[in-house]
Amino acid sequence: MHEIDVDSIKGLSDSDVSLKLKTEGYNELPSAKKHSVFSTAFDVIKEPIFLLLVASGSLYFILGDVTEGIVLLSFVFVIIGITVYQETKTEHALEALKNLSSPRALVIRNGFQKRIPGREVTVGDVLILSEGDRVPADSTVLTSNNLLVDESLLTGESVPVRKIAWNGEQLIARPGGDDQPFVCSGTLVIAGQAIVEVRAIGAKTEMGKIGTVLQTVQRDETRLKREISTMVRSSAFVGLALCAIVIIVYGLTRLNWIEGILAGITLAMAILPEEFPVVLTIFLALGAWRMSRKNVLTRQMNAIETLGGATVLCVDKTGTLTQNKMSVRRVYANGKTCELDSLSSQMPPDFCHELIEFSVLACKSDPFDPMEKALKLFAQGDFAKTEHIHSSWEIVQEYPLSQKLLAMSNAWVSPDGKDYIIASKGAPEAIMNLCHLEPGRIVELSKQVQLMAGNGLRVLGVAKASFKKTDLPKEQHDFGFSFLGLVGFEDPVRPNVAGAVEECYAAGIRVVMITGDYPLTAQNIGRQIGLKSVENCITGPELDGMSDEQLKGRIREVNIFARVVPEQKLRIVTTLKATGEIVAMTGDGVNDAPALKSADIGIAMGERGTDVARESASLVLLDDDFTSIVGGVKMGRRIFDNLKKAIAYIFAIHVPIAGISVIPVLLGWPLILLPVHIVFLELVIDPACSVVFESEPEEKQVMKRKPRSMDKRLFDRSAAVLSLVQGFVVLAIVVAVFVSSLNRGLGEDGARTMGFATIVLANLALILTNRSWTHTIFGTFRIRNNSFWWILVGALLALGLVLYVPQLRGFFQFSALQPIDLLICVVAAVASIAWFETYKAIKNTATRTKNERLF
Repeated sequence: MHEIDVDSIKGLSDSDVSLKLKTEGYNELPSAKKHSVFSTAFDVIKEPIFLLLVASGSLYFILGDVTEGIVLLSFVFVIIGITVYQETKTEHALEALKNLSSPRALVIRNGFQKRIPGREVTVGDVLILSEGDRVPADSTVLTSNNLLVDESLLTGESVPVRKIAWNGEQLIARPGGDDQPFVCSGTLVIAGQAIVEVRAIGAKTEMGKIGTVLQTVQRDETRLKREISTMVRSSAFVGLALCAIVIIVYGLTRLNWIEGILAGITLAMAILPEEFPVVLTIFLALGAWRMSRKNVLTRQMNAIETLGGATVLCVDKTGTLTQNKMSVRRVYANGKTCELDSLSSQMPPDFCHELIEFSVLACKSDPFDPMEKALKLFAQGDFAKTEHIHSSWEIVQEYPLSQKLLAMSNAWVSPDGKDYIIASKGAPEAIMNLCHLEPGRIVELSKQVQLMAGNGLRVLGVAKASFKKTDLPKEQHDFGFSFLGLVGFEDPVRPNVAGAVEECYAAGIRVVMITGDYPLTAQNIGRQIGLKSVENCITGPELDGMSDEQLKGRIREVNIFARVVPEQKLRIVTTLKATGEIVAMTGDGVNDAPALKSADIGIAMGERGTDVARESASLVLLDDDFTSIVGGVKMGRRIFDNLKKAIAYIFAIHVPIAGISVIPVLLGWPLILLPVHIVFLELVIDPACSVVFESEPEEKQVMKRKPRSMDKRLFDRSAAVLSLVQGFVVLAIVVAVFVSSLNRGLGEDGARTMGFATIVLANLALILTNRSWTHTIFGTFRIRNNSFWWILVGALLALGLVLYVPQLRGFFQFSALQPIDLLICVVAAVASIAWFETYKAIKNTATRTKNERLF
């Protein structure tokens, strides 16, 4: 191994990076061409609503009404403008998510290590690669520590290849084979560590040359999308059937086929729910963007709908429930115990000097592990001035941690160059095993381990050995180790976790802790965060001894799994799913990938997680904080609720629009709605369902109800009934206003004006009442939603213009309304939603009474 001191590497400066990014661009492959304004406009032209507008405008030209035809066709540009705005907003949200989902890279710049998106890596950057990392760019290996890389993506070889440090002479070769000093973009680090220097990025990498795309945004055919597609097809079928009936009836009864076709087109425009696909796309894209602002990155859109139905959260302890900021709190050596603080520069007592010395020697020279970082702090305080810190010693071999032996050792060459000094640390039982201790000694030390673990400390054992300078053995067991003592680390619980766990229980979500730590440590943390049934615990060895049926029987009551290795997580997830749970699972390592993929919702760690874990997950936790998971669940429920409200509103408002388009034809009345009136209503409906409802905050009780069953449809029977009743009530009231206006002698234009004003005001009332299915209107007014007020003011202003500007009034075939007429329309609109407000009030009263009886 070619050794380089990480601290001596400065890397590129900020000015160097800025210049290179300007001249060479970002480290990304050419992406699919973005939608331009013209391509979006062309997409609109292909929509049924556009074709119907063109058809109706053309018919007006045939009828000789040029002005109405021109104005109607001008609405096309308004619809294109709205669509372009919505598409642009969606594209920006998806682009932001794509930037966040870029693989992370640990880079050295200005002499400091920091994680950056892989796309910001540039030529000349110095990177630190570790197990589980996805190599972000083609690079030259400067130093290698047992580096094994999976290059199967490029070569097809299933066996990982060994990498060595560049000797300054080897020429760049094609990927494949052992002992190459180069790593390629997109390959995966299987084991070891390395420091590399970037030599090619983007399209100039081996990956870019063969045009392989590593990451693409896949918009899966989710259950929601299938459900909405079914609803659109059903509505379209009904609409086309009614359209044909209207044309035939109008033509046969009034002998005017052109006006009959116009009436049929009006009905088709009224009943086609073209908003459904747009609403789904916008809600999921903007929902994913909103979740990213809560530090939860969505990699798979279907995770949003699944997250709201999660019943179990399986979480790691370290770094998710705790701060992952380790400090040494207690040591046990020579039969004595000492309380310490590695964050302090205070000198430890003499009896534990040797223990600390070999603890530091057992660490990597440039550690990533929080416990190793805590131990290395002893090399910076007063202890660093003693003879126990050996900055000039050279490490010659590392014995890594393995599943069979949870211990690691470093072999150092002695100062005189004659002997080897071996330092080992790891799980106490593994170190005791290495030292071949007597049973009595093991019992004594185990009591100390239990005592420290019971106080919430994470415990490591430390041992030493010496070896004559010959060929080093292949296994750690070949050394004659002496046991030195125990080191206890404290990892404080994150301050908001207890409240988040309580919120989970209120939401009907069970929290399960899975950790590699001791049961007593896990139980101590469990008590601190308010975990239920902390006394029930299953350890990794116990798990191995259970049959699937035994585990299935116990897993319903157990919330702590301790001393678990990553491979066992898959079994835990599989068993939970077999019991009917919807499982969200966190993970960060390479070995966590199968469990993440198996879980209903795989959640990878963004800060400390490996790229392979992130690629296997549906969500990425950007700050590794448990409270962000709970925030994501809340956001997932909010998105689902608001989507349901939007769909219900769309159904509700299309019922009266379609009804008053077909009833006059069947009953021989004057037409109430013409194509221009439908377009006016669509200009209110489209932004209402895609902007107002998407912006609606979550319901107050959103985290105080049980998770939604995944078998439950978005628009189930109860929601459909409520929506249809809302629509038919509005239809009945609009028809009543229209008929009464005819009977009052207002004439055809006056009755049409009354009917249109009523349906516009009722439309706004429907938006307001559907903003919440639990709060009444008075409660909804206190919930901030700026989009609603913009739509309300804009719609009322537009209605005022078409009613009282003579040119517009004539174009819409309206007549001026008197104040009393307007009051009738307002009262009718309010009456159309009064029943639903009463229903919500009664339901709220019943819920409060039920809760009072429970408590």
